[in-house]
Amino acid sequence: MTAEFWTSRQRQASSLHEISYRACFKPQLPRFFVERLTVPDDVVYDPFMGRGTTVVEAALLGRSVIGNDINPLSIILTRPRLDMPELHEIEERLERIPFDPKAPTEIDLSMFYHKKTRAELISLRKYLRRCAASRREDRIDRWIRMVATNRLSGHSSGFFSVYTLPPNQATTPENQRKINRKRRQHPEYRDVRRLILKKSRSLARNLTEEQRQNLAVGARSSRFLTTEAWRTRSIADNSIQLTITSPPFLDTVNYAQDNWLRCWFNHIDQDSVAERLTVVRSVEAWSRAMGLTFRELHRITRPGGFVVFEVGEIRKRNLKLDEIVVPLGLQAGFRCLGILVNRQRFTKTSNIWGVRNNREGTNTNRIVLFQKS
Repeated sequence: MTAEFWTSRQRQASSLHEISYRACFKPQLPRFFVERLTVPDDVVYDPFMGRGTTVVEAALLGRSVIGNDINPLSIILTRPRLDMPELHEIEERLERIPFDPKAPTEIDLSMFYHKKTRAELISLRKYLRRCAASRREDRIDRWIRMVATNRLSGHSSGFFSVYTLPPNQATTPENQRKINRKRRQHPEYRDVRRLILKKSRSLARNLTEEQRQNLAVGARSSRFLTTEAWRTRSIADNSIQLTITSPPFLDTVNYAQDNWLRCWFNHIDQDSVAERLTVVRSVEAWSRAMGLTFRELHRITRPGGFVVFEVGEIRKRNLKLDEIVVPLGLQAGFRCLGILVNRQRFTKTSNIWGVRNNREGTNTNRIVLFQKS
C-alpha cells in the first residue's frame, strides 16, 4: 500500500535527536511503530544503529533498547543521550578541563580551525583519551565527547570549523582549502567550551520530565554492540519484540570517509573502520549480507514480534530495494505484512550532493513490515 503514515502534527520530534549522521531516518518512523507494536519494557533493537534514532526514540517511550553498529562512532553518538547529565554538571566539567594554548597536533587542521580553536580541540581530545585509557570516563565526559564529535565541522557558527560541508560528512583537507579560496574565508576563533554548552542546551530544550525518567530507566537496561548484524550471539533467542532499522544502501554512502575527522578526534583508526565497513557494490553481495541478517533477526525475534526494514530507491530510481528485501525476509521465516511507501521531495542536502529533485537517488522511503509467527 502507499500512504502517508504520519501526520504533520506527528512530525514534531524530540530535540535530543538533533545529531547529524549520513543516511539516517527521521525519529517519527520508529515512534510510529514503537507506539503501535510494543508496550513499555518491551525490547526494541536496531542492528544498523547509525546515530541511534531507533534506540533513542524507543528509550524516550519507555522501552528497553539494544543497539548495534559495526562503526564504533555509533556508540559514541548514541549512548550518552540515554544518560544526559544536568547542564550545570556539563558546565562545571568543561571549566575543569585544562586547555593548552600551545597544544601541538600530528596533522594539519589549519584549513578547518583557527589556531586557538585548534589548540582547545586538541586539549579536549587528549583529556578524553586519558579518561578513557584510565577508565575514568563517566557520563559527563561521554556527553562532552558526543557533543564535541558532532560539532567538529559544519556550515554555521555553531560548529568549531570554518564554513564547510554539512556536519554529516567531513570533506578532505585539500577540498577544504578549495572551499576557503572560493569563499575567500579564513577560520575564525570558535570557543569550544561555549559551543559544547550551547549545543547541550539545544539538545535538552524540549525534553519532558517523563522522557527524562524514561531515559534514565533505559540507560540502565540498554545494551550496545559493535559487530556484524548477522553475528550477534550475545542477544538471546526469542528476546526482541520489535526491530526497526535501515541498512546501508549498497555503495550509496562511504561512512568511513565521511567520518574521518570524527575518527581522528576519537582516536579511532580510520583504516580499520574502512576495512570493517566494506562498501558493498553489487546487488548479489548486498543480498547475501541481508539474507544472513534476516536469519539472525528471525533467531532473536520472539514469536509474534516484528521487524521494520526501511530501504529506498537507488541508482537513479532503477533499483527498489524492497523488491529484494521481501523474498529475503520470507526465506528467513518471517511473514510480510505489507510495504509502506512514504513519497518525498528532495531537500537542500540533495542539492549539495548534486542530485536533482525527483530525478535521482532515493525518492521514497519504503518500509517493509515483517512478523515472526
